[in-house]
Amino acid sequence: MRAIVAKPRGFCAGVERAIKAVELALEAYGPPVYVRKEIVHNTHVVQRLREKGAVFVDELDAVPAGAVTILSAHGSAPEVYEEARRRQLRTVDATCPLVHKVHFEVKRYVRRGYRIVLIGHAGHDEVVGTMGQAPDATVLVESVTDAERLTLDPRQPAIILTQTTLSQDDTQEIMETLRRRYPHLELPPSDDICYATQNRQNAVKRMLEGINLLLVVGSRNSSNSLRLTEVARGRGVPAHLIDGPGEIDPAWLDGVTTVGLTSGASAPEDVVQGVLDYLRARGVHEIDEIDAPDENVTFSLPRFTDLTAAGRAVD
Repeated sequence: MRAIVAKPRGFCAGVERAIKAVELALEAYGPPVYVRKEIVHNTHVVQRLREKGAVFVDELDAVPAGAVTILSAHGSAPEVYEEARRRQLRTVDATCPLVHKVHFEVKRYVRRGYRIVLIGHAGHDEVVGTMGQAPDATVLVESVTDAERLTLDPRQPAIILTQTTLSQDDTQEIMETLRRRYPHLELPPSDDICYATQNRQNAVKRMLEGINLLLVVGSRNSSNSLRLTEVARGRGVPAHLIDGPGEIDPAWLDGVTTVGLTSGASAPEDVVQGVLDYLRARGVHEIDEIDAPDENVTFSLPRFTDLTAAGRAVD
C-alpha cells in the first residue's frame, strides 16, 4: 500500500491560540484553571490540558467565584460574559478572531434593522454563541430543506451569515436556494468559512483521484473534521473519521492500494504520526505528502493583563 498525506492539515491559528491561552494561564496562575466547554473539539487536546490542571465545565455556575476562567475558541453569547462579570471571574477570552468577526457582523447588521439568516448546525458551540448575539433577529438554516421552508418578510432587509467550519460546497447549495426564494437576501460581506477549513477541504479534493480510502483524524464533535469526510464521500471515496489509530478497522484497508490521510483543524500532529505508524505496520511502504505552501497565519494571544474584566477585546 501507499499513503498520501494532506497538506495543510492539523492545528489552525485559532486552535493554536486557544490552546496556548490555557497553557499560559496554567503557567502564570497555577492550576486549577477553568475552561467553559471544550477549549477546542478534540479529545486528545482536552485530556492533555486536563492532565496539566485545566478543569472543563459546561457552564460558569460550576466555576468558583473569582477563579481564572477561559472561554473556548468557539465563541460565547453575551450572557456568558455578563455572568462572568457578575461572578467576578478572572476571564480570558480565547474565541477565534474569525468567529468574533461573524459576531461583529451579526451585531452590525441587526443595528441596521436586518434579519440574520445563519447557515450552521443546531447545538454546535459556535452556532449557539453566534445566535446568542441577537437571538430574536436570527434564524438558523441547517439544510436545503430548511431553506425551502424558510419564511421571511421581503420588506425587511436580510443577510446570510455562516458557521465558519462548514463545507463551502454545502453552503453554496443552501445559499442558492435562499437567494432563489428571496432575491433581496444579501450575501456575507466577506467569506465566513475560515481559511483553515477551506484549505483542508481543498487539499482533500486534490488527493481524491489518487486514493481508494480517506482517513480523517479528528474527534466526533469537530465540525470541520466531519466536513472533510463529507467532501470525500460526496465524490465517491470512502472516508472515516477517527480519533486515533485505535479506531481503525483493519477491514477498511482490504483491497486498498492508496490511502489518503488528513486531520481536522484541532487534531494534534503526533496523532497523525501514530496513524502513519499503524499504516506502516500493515503494509504501507511509500508515504507522500501533498506539496502545498505553509499557511503562515498567526493570531495574537488574548490579553492577560487585566483578568478581572471579562469579554475584553482579543486583538
